[in-house]
Amino acid sequence: MAHTVSKEEIHEFIKLAIEEDIKDGDHSSLSCIPSDAREKAKLLVKEDGILAGVELAKVIFNYFDSTAELEIFMNDGDQMKVGDIAFHVEGNAQAILQAERLVLNCMQRMSAIATKTYEVSKTLEGLKTKVLDTRKTTPLLRFLEKWAVRIGGGHNHRFGLYDMIMLKDNHIDYAGGIEAAITKTNAYLKAKNKSLKIEIETRNLNEVKEVLRIGNVDRIMLDNFSYEDIKTAVALIGDRFETEASGGITLETARSYAACGVDYVSMGALTHSVNNLDLSLKAIK
Repeated sequence: MAHTVSKEEIHEFIKLAIEEDIKDGDHSSLSCIPSDAREKAKLLVKEDGILAGVELAKVIFNYFDSTAELEIFMNDGDQMKVGDIAFHVEGNAQAILQAERLVLNCMQRMSAIATKTYEVSKTLEGLKTKVLDTRKTTPLLRFLEKWAVRIGGGHNHRFGLYDMIMLKDNHIDYAGGIEAAITKTNAYLKAKNKSLKIEIETRNLNEVKEVLRIGNVDRIMLDNFSYEDIKTAVALIGDRFETEASGGITLETARSYAACGVDYVSMGALTHSVNNLDLSLKAIK
């Protein structure tokens, strides 16, 4: 379920970044750059991959300088190669310097996530299975990281604890078992007049059969199942519920899991195990 990123959300993020990085002033720039100087810079690509964060960069530069102008040569989702120029930015020199690291930090991470997601999506071509992200994200950067997943061709799982119910192993154990967890959850939703999808994690085929007996869920997660057990589970479930394979899935194994017939594969590695791609902002003189 996609989370729509608003300008207000980005602005709040920028405010926090300024408090972290600038506080009472960018003294490096204030000390040697005239306050009215207007300059130009280019976003230089130094590593192959999928570009992400251009739309975010526009908002950041314009937050620091409402007169800043960007000439866009590449868009979010474009394949980039070493030496490409993604955009030019022209504006107040001090503002460009203050925004530089925030733009680069965001774009480098977003591009890495988009690239990893694109690679997985390509391996799933020809199959019905969609790749999902998880909540294994950097605190307070989730909206950017999940945005990058969408740019790379992936799909968002729930955004947080509030927009979908996922009954994982600990929930089930604390609730007193699968039947108790499902029964209590449906009663809660009815009492609170909430309409949220319910996903439940299963650890083996016996648990899958128990969920099928009880029903009243929307999706069954098959966590750390073998390929053979996933195939068996998918056959048992049929079209009654959505299916999701999860647990240590990698770029190398994603297609094999998908080929078992699941609707989704979820991968924490899309966001928790990427290395930022190399981008640089260089002055144009």
